[in-house]
Amino acid sequence: MFYQLLKPFLFQLPAELSHDMMIWALKHGGKYLIPALPVLPSCSIKVANLNFPNKIGLAAGLDKQAQCVPAWQKMGFGFIELGTVTPQPQVGNPKPRLFRHVSDKAIINRFGFNSCGIDKFISNLSTFMSAEKKCLWGINIGKNKNTDNELAYQDYVFCLEKAYFLADYITVNISSPNTKDLRALQQADSLAKLLEKILNARLKLQEKYLKHVPLFVKLSPDLSFQELKETLQVLMNLKIEGIITTNTAIWRPDLTLSQSKQARNFYAQTGGLSGEPVFKLSLDCLKKCADLTSGSLPIIAVGGIDSVETAKLKLANGATLVQIYSGLIYQGPGLVRELISL
Repeated sequence: MFYQLLKPFLFQLPAELSHDMMIWALKHGGKYLIPALPVLPSCSIKVANLNFPNKIGLAAGLDKQAQCVPAWQKMGFGFIELGTVTPQPQVGNPKPRLFRHVSDKAIINRFGFNSCGIDKFISNLSTFMSAEKKCLWGINIGKNKNTDNELAYQDYVFCLEKAYFLADYITVNISSPNTKDLRALQQADSLAKLLEKILNARLKLQEKYLKHVPLFVKLSPDLSFQELKETLQVLMNLKIEGIITTNTAIWRPDLTLSQSKQARNFYAQTGGLSGEPVFKLSLDCLKKCADLTSGSLPIIAVGGIDSVETAKLKLANGATLVQIYSGLIYQGPGLVRELISL
């Protein structure tokens, strides 16, 4: 109710300003503003040897600095994915870099891994360790903009080493469209070399902390069938514990002259598209992944989920878990509560 009252005001503001205001509110008062959940039946599920309280997760990109954990937990998420975080702080791409098209329930962002850096991120997240932990924490890691792809493994390993002791799982983000040449790391040869180094580092961390942290890889919806097939083969060969389909898309819907100037201007923006328009594209990628892996890799589905019906379609077509982002922006925290019992 509170969000629905506030939403018209927030949507009159520039998108990134309203985003920053909501993060501030959730950080400083979210745990008080969000009503307590009623007692719910057990919806737990075991994936990658982790016990998820329910199938509904927060997608990466919304809480990049790990500031709002108590608020997300109170909303009822079974797991939250924080980040993307990079080794060193970076401001990301120039503003404006976040855009909404309300009638299509769509968002385009070109943030470019704006990050407080892994040290500040871990400091933020560590402050919540003493509180009651009600959901699993995933940490989404990436490389700095000025790091060449040949040395990208150093950035990922650096973040892995810093985040390992706090994370329930780690996501390797190689699919954001907003960092130049990042998606080239999805190519089979490059991906194999990158992941082998990350896995070797994880083995040492596992021995150090006596804790196994699963690795997931987040994929692009823009991969061709052949590219997707080759990428998935690498992931299966290396026994990566899961995949996330999908990141935001550079794909754009076909537009006609009959559509509004506002819509044409929106879709002309560069960056990653999310929300309702990418649902079918992301669902198609999910179906291909499920078919190509024959169920051997757990799949976390994200992309255009904004209702019980769209979440059910993802789960019926191969997803084990789902995540939301744009749906939360447009529907509010009530969406989480609608989805929890799935």
